Amino acid sequence: MSDLRVLGVDIGGTKLAAALVEPGGRVESYERTETPAGLDAEGLWRTLEMLVGKVTGDAPIAGVGVGCGGPMEWPSAEVSPLNIPSWRGFPLRARLRELFPGLPVRVHNDAVCMAVGEHWRGAGRGVDNVLGMVVSTGVGGGLILGGRLVDGTSGNAGHIGHVVVDPNGPPCECGGRGCLEAIARGPGLVRWAQRQGWRPEAQVSGVELAEDARRGHPIATAALRRAGEALGVAIASATHLCDLDVVAVGGGLSQAGPLLFDPLEETFRAHARLEFARRVRVVPAALGQTAGLIGAAALIFAADRYWNIT
Repeated sequence: MSDLRVLGVDIGGTKLAAALVEPGGRVESYERTETPAGLDAEGLWRTLEMLVGKVTGDAPIAGVGVGCGGPMEWPSAEVSPLNIPSWRGFPLRARLRELFPGLPVRVHNDAVCMAVGEHWRGAGRGVDNVLGMVVSTGVGGGLILGGRLVDGTSGNAGHIGHVVVDPNGPPCECGGRGCLEAIARGPGLVRWAQRQGWRPEAQVSGVELAEDARRGHPIATAALRRAGEALGVAIASATHLCDLDVVAVGGGLSQAGPLLFDPLEETFRAHARLEFARRVRVVPAALGQTAGLIGAAALIFAADRYWNIT
Protein backbone atom coordinates (compact mmCIF):
# COMPACT_ATOMS: atom_id res chain seq x y z
CA MET A 1 0.00 0.00 0.00
CA SER A 2 1.36 3.44 -0.93
CA ASP A 3 1.42 6.44 1.38
CA LEU A 4 -1.79 7.74 -0.21
CA ARG A 5 -4.73 8.45 2.07
CA VAL A 6 -7.92 6.41 2.07
CA LEU A 7 -11.37 7.94 2.14
CA GLY A 8 -13.23 6.55 5.14
CA VAL A 9 -17.01 6.98 5.34
CA ASP A 10 -19.36 6.26 8.24
CA ILE A 11 -23.11 6.17 7.48
CA GLY A 12 -25.62 5.88 10.31
CA GLY A 13 -29.08 6.93 11.34
CA THR A 14 -27.73 9.86 13.37
CA LYS A 15 -24.80 11.14 11.32
CA LEU A 16 -22.90 10.94 8.06
CA ALA A 17 -19.13 11.31 8.47
CA ALA A 18 -16.16 11.18 6.14
CA ALA A 19 -12.42 11.66 6.50
CA LEU A 20 -9.11 11.07 4.84
CA VAL A 21 -7.20 8.47 6.85
CA GLU A 22 -3.44 8.07 6.78
CA PRO A 23 -1.77 4.62 6.51
CA GLY A 24 -0.99 4.77 10.23
CA GLY A 25 -4.65 5.33 11.08
CA ARG A 26 -4.59 9.06 11.80
CA VAL A 27 -7.76 10.88 10.76
CA GLU A 28 -7.50 14.14 8.84
CA SER A 29 -9.85 16.36 6.79
CA TYR A 30 -12.81 15.23 8.87
CA GLU A 31 -16.36 16.32 7.99
CA ARG A 32 -19.73 15.28 9.37
CA THR A 33 -23.36 16.23 9.16
CA GLU A 34 -26.56 15.01 10.75
CA THR A 35 -28.30 12.36 8.68
CA PRO A 36 -31.10 14.41 7.08
CA ALA A 37 -34.64 13.25 7.68
CA GLY A 38 -37.32 13.36 5.03
CA LEU A 39 -35.10 13.13 1.94
CA ASP A 40 -35.69 10.53 -0.73
CA ALA A 41 -32.95 8.09 -1.75
CA GLU A 42 -31.35 10.41 -4.30
CA GLY A 43 -31.51 13.40 -1.99
CA LEU A 44 -29.64 11.48 0.69
CA TRP A 45 -27.09 10.29 -1.88
CA ARG A 46 -26.46 13.88 -2.96
CA THR A 47 -25.88 14.85 0.67
CA LEU A 48 -23.30 12.09 1.00
CA GLU A 49 -21.71 12.98 -2.35
CA MET A 50 -21.24 16.61 -1.27
CA LEU A 51 -19.79 15.50 2.08
CA VAL A 52 -17.13 13.24 0.55
CA GLY A 53 -16.35 15.89 -2.05
CA LYS A 54 -15.55 18.38 0.72
CA VAL A 55 -13.19 15.86 2.30
CA THR A 56 -11.34 14.66 -0.76
CA GLY A 57 -11.16 17.79 -2.88
CA ASP A 58 -8.46 17.15 -5.49
CA ALA A 59 -6.39 14.90 -3.21
CA PRO A 60 -5.39 11.53 -4.70
CA ILE A 61 -6.61 8.57 -2.67
CA ALA A 62 -5.85 4.85 -2.61
CA GLY A 63 -9.42 3.66 -2.15
CA VAL A 64 -12.71 4.04 -0.35
CA GLY A 65 -13.77 2.18 2.79
CA VAL A 66 -17.30 2.52 4.15
CA GLY A 67 -19.14 1.47 7.26
CA CYS A 68 -22.92 1.61 6.89
CA GLY A 69 -25.82 0.63 9.09
CA GLY A 70 -27.51 -2.59 8.11
CA PRO A 71 -29.00 -4.76 6.95
CA MET A 72 -27.30 -5.00 3.60
CA GLU A 73 -26.64 -7.49 0.84
CA TRP A 74 -22.96 -8.11 1.38
CA PRO A 75 -20.40 -7.71 -0.19
CA SER A 76 -22.27 -6.01 -3.04
CA ALA A 77 -23.63 -3.49 -0.49
CA GLU A 78 -27.20 -2.91 -1.53
CA VAL A 79 -28.04 -1.27 1.78
CA SER A 80 -31.32 -0.99 3.70
CA PRO A 81 -30.38 0.65 7.02
CA LEU A 82 -33.13 0.28 9.60
CA ASN A 83 -32.68 3.89 10.69
CA ILE A 84 -32.51 5.36 7.16
CA PRO A 85 -35.92 4.48 5.68
CA SER A 86 -35.33 6.18 2.32
CA TRP A 87 -32.57 3.69 1.45
CA ARG A 88 -34.04 0.28 0.71
CA GLY A 89 -31.82 -1.86 -1.49
CA PHE A 90 -29.80 1.25 -2.32
CA PRO A 91 -26.74 0.26 -4.44
CA LEU A 92 -24.21 2.10 -2.29
CA ARG A 93 -21.07 0.30 -3.44
CA ALA A 94 -22.01 0.58 -7.10
CA ARG A 95 -22.71 4.32 -6.77
CA LEU A 96 -19.41 4.93 -5.01
CA ARG A 97 -17.58 2.99 -7.72
CA GLU A 98 -19.13 5.34 -10.26
CA LEU A 99 -17.96 8.30 -8.19
CA PHE A 100 -14.43 6.90 -7.77
CA PRO A 101 -13.76 4.87 -10.94
CA GLY A 102 -10.80 2.53 -10.89
CA LEU A 103 -10.41 2.57 -7.10
CA PRO A 104 -11.22 -0.25 -4.67
CA VAL A 105 -14.49 0.44 -2.85
CA ARG A 106 -15.25 -1.78 0.15
CA VAL A 107 -18.38 -1.53 2.26
CA HIS A 108 -19.14 -3.35 5.49
CA ASN A 109 -21.51 -3.00 8.42
CA ASP A 110 -20.73 0.07 10.53
CA ALA A 111 -20.33 -1.97 13.72
CA VAL A 112 -17.95 -4.32 11.91
CA CYS A 113 -15.86 -1.32 10.88
CA MET A 114 -15.79 -0.11 14.47
CA ALA A 115 -14.51 -3.54 15.56
CA VAL A 116 -11.87 -3.51 12.82
CA GLY A 117 -10.75 -0.02 13.81
CA GLU A 118 -10.36 -1.01 17.45
CA HIS A 119 -8.38 -4.13 16.52
CA TRP A 120 -6.18 -2.32 14.00
CA ARG A 121 -5.35 0.82 15.96
CA GLY A 122 -7.40 0.89 19.17
CA ALA A 123 -8.22 -1.01 22.34
CA GLY A 124 -7.74 -4.42 20.70
CA ARG A 125 -4.36 -3.71 19.16
CA GLY A 126 -1.85 -6.46 19.85
CA VAL A 127 -4.35 -9.22 20.66
CA ASP A 128 -6.01 -11.70 18.31
CA ASN A 129 -9.56 -12.12 19.58
CA VAL A 130 -11.74 -9.03 19.87
CA LEU A 131 -15.44 -8.26 19.94
CA GLY A 132 -16.14 -4.64 19.02
CA MET A 133 -19.57 -3.24 19.91
CA VAL A 134 -21.52 -0.12 19.00
CA VAL A 135 -24.22 0.95 21.47
CA SER A 136 -26.07 3.91 20.00
CA THR A 137 -29.25 4.25 17.92
CA GLY A 138 -28.89 0.50 17.51
CA VAL A 139 -26.60 -2.16 18.96
CA GLY A 140 -24.21 -4.01 16.67
CA GLY A 141 -20.85 -5.69 16.67
CA GLY A 142 -18.01 -7.20 14.76
CA LEU A 143 -15.76 -10.14 15.55
CA ILE A 144 -12.03 -10.64 15.14
CA LEU A 145 -10.79 -14.19 15.81
CA GLY A 146 -7.27 -15.40 15.22
CA GLY A 147 -6.29 -11.89 14.14
CA ARG A 148 -8.71 -11.80 11.21
CA LEU A 149 -12.18 -10.43 10.69
CA VAL A 150 -14.86 -13.13 10.74
CA ASP A 151 -17.63 -12.33 8.25
CA GLY A 152 -19.98 -15.29 8.47
CA THR A 153 -22.26 -16.33 5.63
CA SER A 154 -23.82 -12.90 5.08
CA GLY A 155 -21.28 -10.55 6.65
CA ASN A 156 -23.18 -10.42 9.95
CA ALA A 157 -20.90 -12.42 12.25
CA GLY A 158 -20.59 -10.69 15.62
CA HIS A 159 -24.02 -9.01 15.42
CA ILE A 160 -24.47 -9.15 19.18
CA GLY A 161 -27.41 -6.73 19.14
CA HIS A 162 -29.76 -9.62 18.48
CA VAL A 163 -28.50 -11.96 21.15
CA VAL A 164 -31.53 -12.61 23.38
CA VAL A 165 -30.86 -11.39 26.92
CA ASP A 166 -34.44 -11.56 28.24
CA PRO A 167 -36.90 -13.96 26.53
CA ASN A 168 -39.76 -12.10 28.21
CA GLY A 169 -38.36 -8.67 27.38
CA PRO A 170 -39.62 -5.97 25.03
CA PRO A 171 -40.31 -6.60 21.35
CA CYS A 172 -37.46 -5.85 18.97
CA GLU A 173 -37.67 -4.24 15.54
CA CYS A 174 -36.22 -7.45 14.10
CA GLY A 175 -39.46 -9.22 15.01
CA GLY A 176 -38.05 -11.04 18.02
CA ARG A 177 -38.37 -10.32 21.71
CA GLY A 178 -35.85 -9.53 24.40
CA CYS A 179 -32.89 -8.82 22.09
CA LEU A 180 -30.02 -6.80 23.52
CA GLU A 181 -30.82 -4.03 21.04
CA ALA A 182 -34.45 -3.85 22.17
CA ILE A 183 -33.27 -3.08 25.72
CA ALA A 184 -29.99 -1.19 25.36
CA ARG A 185 -30.36 1.00 22.26
CA GLY A 186 -30.62 4.69 23.03
CA PRO A 187 -34.17 5.33 21.76
CA GLY A 188 -35.44 2.22 23.56
CA LEU A 189 -33.91 3.37 26.83
CA VAL A 190 -35.47 6.80 26.43
CA ARG A 191 -38.92 5.27 25.88
CA TRP A 192 -38.48 3.02 28.91
CA ALA A 193 -37.43 5.96 31.10
CA GLN A 194 -40.35 8.09 29.89
CA ARG A 195 -42.77 5.33 30.76
CA GLN A 196 -41.33 5.41 34.27
CA GLY A 197 -41.96 9.16 34.51
CA TRP A 198 -38.74 10.78 33.24
CA ARG A 199 -39.56 13.80 31.04
CA PRO A 200 -42.67 12.03 29.71
CA GLU A 201 -43.74 14.70 27.21
CA ALA A 202 -40.33 15.89 26.01
CA GLN A 203 -38.55 15.25 22.72
CA VAL A 204 -35.29 13.91 24.17
CA SER A 205 -32.47 11.53 23.27
CA GLY A 206 -30.01 9.26 24.99
CA VAL A 207 -27.68 12.25 25.41
CA GLU A 208 -30.16 14.01 27.71
CA LEU A 209 -30.83 10.73 29.49
CA ALA A 210 -27.12 10.30 30.26
CA GLU A 211 -26.80 13.94 31.35
CA ASP A 212 -29.67 13.56 33.81
CA ALA A 213 -28.16 10.31 35.09
CA ARG A 214 -24.91 12.18 35.80
CA ARG A 215 -26.96 14.68 37.82
CA GLY A 216 -28.33 11.79 39.87
CA HIS A 217 -31.85 11.51 38.43
CA PRO A 218 -33.00 8.10 39.72
CA ILE A 219 -34.97 7.03 36.64
CA ALA A 220 -32.21 8.06 34.23
CA THR A 221 -29.68 6.24 36.40
CA ALA A 222 -31.91 3.15 36.44
CA ALA A 223 -32.20 3.25 32.64
CA LEU A 224 -28.42 3.17 32.20
CA ARG A 225 -28.15 0.39 34.73
CA ARG A 226 -30.77 -1.54 32.77
CA ALA A 227 -28.67 -1.14 29.61
CA GLY A 228 -25.43 -2.06 31.40
CA GLU A 229 -26.92 -5.22 32.85
CA ALA A 230 -28.24 -6.33 29.46
CA LEU A 231 -24.84 -5.67 27.89
CA GLY A 232 -23.12 -7.65 30.62
CA VAL A 233 -25.32 -10.69 30.00
CA ALA A 234 -24.76 -10.56 26.24
CA ILE A 235 -21.00 -10.08 26.54
CA ALA A 236 -20.70 -13.00 28.95
CA SER A 237 -22.48 -15.21 26.44
CA ALA A 238 -20.28 -14.02 23.57
CA THR A 239 -17.15 -14.50 25.66
CA HIS A 240 -17.99 -18.12 26.44
CA LEU A 241 -18.78 -18.78 22.79
CA CYS A 242 -15.76 -17.08 21.21
CA ASP A 243 -12.97 -17.21 23.84
CA LEU A 244 -12.13 -13.52 23.55
CA ASP A 245 -9.26 -11.33 24.77
CA VAL A 246 -10.92 -7.91 24.66
CA VAL A 247 -14.42 -6.50 24.24
CA ALA A 248 -14.34 -2.85 23.13
CA VAL A 249 -17.61 -0.95 23.61
CA GLY A 250 -18.19 2.27 21.64
CA GLY A 251 -21.03 4.32 20.24
CA GLY A 252 -22.88 7.29 21.63
CA LEU A 253 -24.30 5.60 24.72
CA SER A 254 -20.84 4.41 25.78
CA GLN A 255 -20.03 8.06 26.50
CA ALA A 256 -22.08 7.67 29.70
CA GLY A 257 -18.95 6.18 31.25
CA PRO A 258 -19.20 4.47 34.67
CA LEU A 259 -22.98 4.88 34.74
CA LEU A 260 -23.07 2.26 31.97
CA PHE A 261 -19.80 0.40 32.47
CA ASP A 262 -20.10 -0.24 36.22
CA PRO A 263 -23.35 -2.28 35.98
CA LEU A 264 -22.01 -3.86 32.77
CA GLU A 265 -18.85 -5.04 34.53
CA GLU A 266 -20.75 -6.20 37.61
CA THR A 267 -23.19 -8.26 35.55
CA PHE A 268 -20.51 -9.60 33.24
CA ARG A 269 -18.42 -10.83 36.18
CA ALA A 270 -21.49 -12.45 37.75
CA HIS A 271 -22.02 -14.55 34.61
CA ALA A 272 -18.47 -15.04 33.28
CA ARG A 273 -17.45 -17.73 35.77
CA LEU A 274 -15.18 -20.03 33.79
CA GLU A 275 -11.50 -19.27 34.11
CA PHE A 276 -10.94 -18.47 30.43
CA ALA A 277 -13.86 -16.03 30.47
CA ARG A 278 -12.75 -14.24 33.64
CA ARG A 279 -9.56 -13.01 31.99
CA VAL A 280 -11.44 -11.03 29.33
CA ARG A 281 -11.16 -7.25 29.51
CA VAL A 282 -14.25 -5.15 28.73
CA VAL A 283 -13.13 -1.62 27.91
CA PRO A 284 -14.39 1.57 26.28
CA ALA A 285 -13.46 1.90 22.63
CA ALA A 286 -10.13 3.73 22.47
CA LEU A 287 -10.79 5.49 19.17
CA GLY A 288 -14.03 7.14 20.22
CA GLN A 289 -16.31 8.39 17.49
CA THR A 290 -13.65 7.90 14.78
CA ALA A 291 -13.38 4.12 15.25
CA GLY A 292 -15.74 3.37 12.35
CA LEU A 293 -13.90 5.67 9.96
CA ILE A 294 -10.53 4.17 10.88
CA GLY A 295 -11.91 0.65 10.54
CA ALA A 296 -13.44 1.48 7.16
CA ALA A 297 -10.04 2.69 5.97
CA ALA A 298 -8.48 -0.56 7.25
CA LEU A 299 -10.64 -2.48 4.76
CA ILE A 300 -8.26 -0.94 2.19
CA PHE A 301 -5.01 -0.56 4.15
CA ALA A 302 -5.07 -3.99 5.84
CA ALA A 303 -7.19 -6.04 3.44
CA ASP A 304 -5.18 -9.18 4.19
CA ARG A 305 -6.78 -9.26 7.66
CA TYR A 306 -10.08 -7.48 7.19
CA TRP A 307 -11.36 -8.04 3.64
CA ASN A 308 -11.92 -11.68 2.86
CA ILE A 309 -13.47 -11.28 -0.59
CA THR A 310 -11.37 -12.04 -3.64
